[in-house]
Amino acid sequence: MKSKISALIALAATMIAASAVSSHAEDLNFKLTNGTNSVLTRFYSSPTGVGEWEEDVFGDDVLNPGESIDITIADGRTVCKYDMRFEFEEGSNLATTEDTQDLCAMGSYTIHE
Repeated sequence: MKSKISALIALAATMIAASAVSSHAEDLNFKLTNGTNSVLTRFYSSPTGVGEWEEDVFGDDVLNPGESIDITIADGRTVCKYDMRFEFEEGSNLATTEDTQDLCAMGSYTIHE
């Protein structure tokens, strides 16, 4: 009887551990390239369907024309489809741009004019 209880406890512990591993979200990584002729000053992303933008990914930094940056979204979510918002420097001829992409399927994203 003790061995059956021990086996059930071990099985339950294994199932709990497996469930914790499968529910753990992985970081989402991709390369963002500025393919425009203007300085990209702000980049926001939020999972599709979320009503507000997350924080500006760049902070005090900018992405100059032709430059690339590795982006990691470590928000703990298990979604792939994200809304993105790109804002350019004042005086630029480019308007704020928004797009939606499945970032899990992409290794890179280039913003174009």
